[in-house]
Amino acid sequence: MAEVVVLAFTAAFNPTEIAATAVMLLLPRPDRLMFGYWLGAMLTGVASGSVIVFALEGTGAEHTTRHTVGPVVWLVVAALLVVAAFAVARGEDKRMRERHPKKEKKTPKWQKTLQDGNAWHTFVVGILLSFPGASYLAALDRIIHLHYATVVTVLVLIGFNLVQNILIEAPLLAFKIWPTQTPAAIDSAKEWAARRGREYGSWVLGLLGVALAIPSIIALLSR
Repeated sequence: MAEVVVLAFTAAFNPTEIAATAVMLLLPRPDRLMFGYWLGAMLTGVASGSVIVFALEGTGAEHTTRHTVGPVVWLVVAALLVVAAFAVARGEDKRMRERHPKKEKKTPKWQKTLQDGNAWHTFVVGILLSFPGASYLAALDRIIHLHYATVVTVLVLIGFNLVQNILIEAPLLAFKIWPTQTPAAIDSAKEWAARRGREYGSWVLGLLGVALAIPSIIALLSR
C-alpha cells in the first residue's frame, strides 16, 4: 500500500495537468473552471481505474503483471528519480534548454478550449486528459495484488485520484475558503517558485526516489 501512496504523489506531478492548472488560474473565474476540470478528471480516473482493476483481477493477466513489474524495475525508477533530483539541483535541465532552444509551438487545442472560459469545456478537457498514465497503471497493478474487497478497492481508487489531482484541489479549496486573499497568494507563490522552486523540486524528486526504493529493497531482501 505504501507504494500506491508514493505513486499517487508521483502521478500528481503530471506536466499536462500542471499546465492546465496554470492556464485556468490566469483566466476569469478560475474556481469554476478548475471545478469542471476536477469533476472530469475524477470521473475518468475512477472509472478507468475500476475497469482495469476489476477486469484484470483473478485473470492470467494478473499473474503476468506480477512478474513483469517487480522490485528491480521500481529500483530503476527510484534511481532515475534521484538522478533527476541531482540534475535539477545542479541546473542541468536549464543548461540543456539553453543549448537546445525549442522552436515556437502552436497552442494545443485543449489549451485553447480551456481559454474559452467555459466550465463545461473544462469538464470535457478534464475527461480527455485524465486517462491513466504510467504511475497510475503501476499503482493499479499494486492494487490488484492487494485483493481488497470491492468497496475498499473503489475507496482506494477514489483516494488515489484525490491525491493525483491535489494540484487542482489545493487552489480550488483556497478559492472557496479565502476568495479574496487567494489571488494575491497565488501571485506570491509564483514569485516564490521562480526563486526557490528548483531547490524544493530537487528535494521532492529525491524523497520520492528514496520512498520508492525502500519497499523495493525490502521486497528483494525478503525473497
